[in-house]
Amino acid sequence: MKATKKRKAAAKSPAKKSTKTEQVIALLRRTEGASIPEIQKVTGWQPHSVRGFISGTLGKKLKLKVESSKDAQGERRYKL
Repeated sequence: MKATKKRKAAAKSPAKKSTKTEQVIALLRRTEGASIPEIQKVTGWQPHSVRGFISGTLGKKLKLKVESSKDAQGERRYKL
């Protein structure tokens, strides 16, 4: 009986929030891309963690091509 109640409750619960990986990918897919401070604000990570995630998880593990460029203000922006 308990298992049935849990299944019904799980079916009624709202959709799971997106993961940090999904959130970062969404930011990087925008036309303007994202800067490290923007990614930090969403994830709560330190700058070195953001750079490591871009290089390690996105670049090496997920095989995504991340482009890096500087905008008009000289801030580095990353995009997929």
